[in-house]
Amino acid sequence: MTKLDATLNRLVEEARTAPASAEIAARALPLLDLTSLNDDDTDERIAALCDRAVTEAGVVAAVCIYPRFVPLAKQRLSNKGVAIATVINFPAGGTDAAAVSADTKAAVRAGADEIDVVLPWRTFQSGERTIPHDVLRACRDACGDGVLMKVILETGGLDDAGLIEQASRDAIAAGADFIKTSTGKLNPAATLEAAAIMMAVIRDCGRPVGFKAAGGIRDTAGAAGYLHLANVLLGPGWATPATFRFGASGLLDALLADLGQTTTGRKPSGGY
Repeated sequence: MTKLDATLNRLVEEARTAPASAEIAARALPLLDLTSLNDDDTDERIAALCDRAVTEAGVVAAVCIYPRFVPLAKQRLSNKGVAIATVINFPAGGTDAAAVSADTKAAVRAGADEIDVVLPWRTFQSGERTIPHDVLRACRDACGDGVLMKVILETGGLDDAGLIEQASRDAIAAGADFIKTSTGKLNPAATLEAAAIMMAVIRDCGRPVGFKAAGGIRDTAGAAGYLHLANVLLGPGWATPATFRFGASGLLDALLADLGQTTTGRKPSGGY
């Protein structure tokens, strides 16, 4: 990745050594989008995922699943305080705005509260801006009022500080409620460098926008670095479920262990 400016680089180095603690674990748990996005997911696996979302230490922010499982998750988590998130044009970042619109509308009708849509990042990387904008606007319009749109930038594919900054700005201009690092299907996934760039754009964008780190965050120490960035760039009280998420499948049990809780059962394979 192109080098960060000196201020962000120094902040990232600080974040790498942010200490893990039970306090950090307690703060991270309600920020979690508990995720299973595997080609072989089953009703049984998603039902188990939903059951894991409600713990003795509190509930996660959302479960993130493929669209075909939204009705099951909606029923399983009724009145539990857990949002239902799903993915559109995932993971490739397709460029068909009409398909994105139709798929988003279907997911919302099925009960999705949040839509994680992939920026057509390869097209964006090539220098094209209109097609990515049109795809995101189609999703935004299809979400309607009250449904969050989280735009996945796939920062590991962009792999350039300038492109990540511009993609963040363009996603926000197209109506993003959150900007998200990664699909979790490409390496590298979430990185502190990309997160610092994205949070700096959020800080300067002039309206409330959230941040989601997804992929490769597996323990409280990993979560601590991202929360440190948020504390410094956006303020110590900024990171709440309304503004900050971790997309992960394996993180929950690590957080619960650091909180002295028993784990919640078998982790889903793959995913984030």
